[in-house]
Amino acid sequence: MKRNILVLIATVFIVSASAQEAKWQDLFNGRNLKGWTKLNGTAEYKIQEKVIVGISKSGTPNTFLATNKMYDDFILEFDFKVDDGLNSGVQFRSNSLKEYQNGRVHGYQFEIDPSDRSWTGGVYDEARRGWLYPMTVNPIGQKAFKHNQWNKARIEAIGNSIRTWVNGVPCADILDDVTKSGFIALQVHSINNKELEGKTVSWRNIRILTQDLDKFRSRENTDGIEQVNTIANTISEREAREGWKLLWDGKTTNGWRGAKLDNFPEKGWSVDNGILKVQKSGGGESTNGGDIVTTRPYKNFMLKVDFKITEGANSGIKYFVDTNLNKGAGSAIGCEFQILDDKKHPDAKLGVAGNRTLGSLYDLIAAPDNKPFRPGFFNTAMVVVKGNHVEHWLNGVKIIEYERNNQMWGALVNYSKYKDWPNFGNAEEGLLLLQDHGDEVWFQNIKIKELE
Repeated sequence: MKRNILVLIATVFIVSASAQEAKWQDLFNGRNLKGWTKLNGTAEYKIQEKVIVGISKSGTPNTFLATNKMYDDFILEFDFKVDDGLNSGVQFRSNSLKEYQNGRVHGYQFEIDPSDRSWTGGVYDEARRGWLYPMTVNPIGQKAFKHNQWNKARIEAIGNSIRTWVNGVPCADILDDVTKSGFIALQVHSINNKELEGKTVSWRNIRILTQDLDKFRSRENTDGIEQVNTIANTISEREAREGWKLLWDGKTTNGWRGAKLDNFPEKGWSVDNGILKVQKSGGGESTNGGDIVTTRPYKNFMLKVDFKITEGANSGIKYFVDTNLNKGAGSAIGCEFQILDDKKHPDAKLGVAGNRTLGSLYDLIAAPDNKPFRPGFFNTAMVVVKGNHVEHWLNGVKIIEYERNNQMWGALVNYSKYKDWPNFGNAEEGLLLLQDHGDEVWFQNIKIKELE
């Protein structure tokens, strides 16, 4: 009897322990590429000692080795190693559809980047929106990748949450709802340099977990890693804890008024399916609905605005705005994060050394030519103000920074169109503004975090 009880206890313990184990599935059997299909390019994939090796090749677009099976929510782990000089990645929740660019692979990509940029573990939206999580926002994660060694990657895609790790270090944390399901794919990136031909990227120990994800998902790690929420007009639980608030609710005009009005403009602006649109009206500056401003001023803050430019359009995001300065024609006066179609709008060639191009501090400081702009998609502008220090960011990359209330600032202003406005840009606080420049531009996901 005693022996039977001990056997029963042991059996229960074994069953209980087994129930706690994660039910991983191997995506690669170590022998052949059964269950995988090559897409888009002609670079070679071969198997060497239970390792998939991708070999770079000239004259071909990006080449992908994709699972035949589609996955929605999962935890994916794999080891990878890449030769210096190459760029690669692993696609997830990705698709190849005839109706989308004739079958071009598109979707989320875990970045493999051995360059000095060090963006391994970031998330790129292949053939679509571009960078969703550049590693500029996570300097700690940038140090996780090991050159010329095997690295361990982990991707957790559960609901709208996408998180990545490299060698156990948290890298990306995104909330995004664009694609719910797709294949996993290994990438051999196209090359423009013949010297890179024949270099390799390798993967092994590729496994996926699709059951009991809440039990095995990683706990939230907020130390040194920023969360990026791309879901329009929402504040995540973490953003709320950190002090972020919506500056526009996505539905009404609450919190905004015309720059030269007591209420919101009756024409020239519209709210359409979660998008705030300034209407096209011939390209004039503040001649239709006019600029709109917040109903209260802000001092120290982080401001994020998603914007989408129609062809040839001009607009701007202004801060330190004082609507009492200009009661006449034209736009209200303030420092401006320029929004512009640099290729199609003539203003890009005016000013000095490109200081009227997209992302520039308009007519004062030029943004770099190689800024990470995504034509045809929403882009995220961020303005950071800490006292006299100001930064402009575009899609997670800092493009300019400056100090105001000093001699150099005064010299810049005196050489600009703002020279006749007293004490321009030196106010301690001011309103925030979206500009009507007579072109159709879309805004959404307008949010602010006030700083002490």
